[in-house]
Amino acid sequence: MIEPDELPESDLTQVTNISHANVQAVRAESVQMHEADAERIIAKEVELQQSAVGAIKAEHLHADHSLIGMAEAQDVSVSGGAVGFVQAEKMSAGGYAGVIVAGSVDIQHGMAGFVTGREVNVTESRTGILIARNVSGSVTTLLDARGALLVGLVSGLFAGLMLLLGRALFGRK
Repeated sequence: MIEPDELPESDLTQVTNISHANVQAVRAESVQMHEADAERIIAKEVELQQSAVGAIKAEHLHADHSLIGMAEAQDVSVSGGAVGFVQAEKMSAGGYAGVIVAGSVDIQHGMAGFVTGREVNVTESRTGILIARNVSGSVTTLLDARGALLVGLVSGLFAGLMLLLGRALFGRK
């Protein structure tokens, strides 16, 4: 995760606007980026438009057609972009996501590899693995309960055969 190198609020810049630039680290109350990239952002409010960020720690994050490596926030909204890992209380996605860990998840016309949350609302989307207390909407999962059982059995059989083969080839006599 992002290291806890928070600054006191008195040391934070109020608003940082970045356009057509490459920056390493940004700390501010509010960050707005347009066609720019940053390695790391720590802020209360972050708004990205056609930008790329490695890691974000914020209270509120809105990304439009942007790429995000990792985000930790209270409220995350991604439309038409991609995010690798998200940890949030509320997540709204309309693009591609690798891993989503959130209390409330809303995915519309998107794809996610792994989704876990208390409340998940899905509209015409696909997920690889979905773990949720309550799911509403039309979702297509690539791995259901029967598929998970089959993958587990095949993986265990394959691992066992590899161990036996390894012992037979490299075992002591």
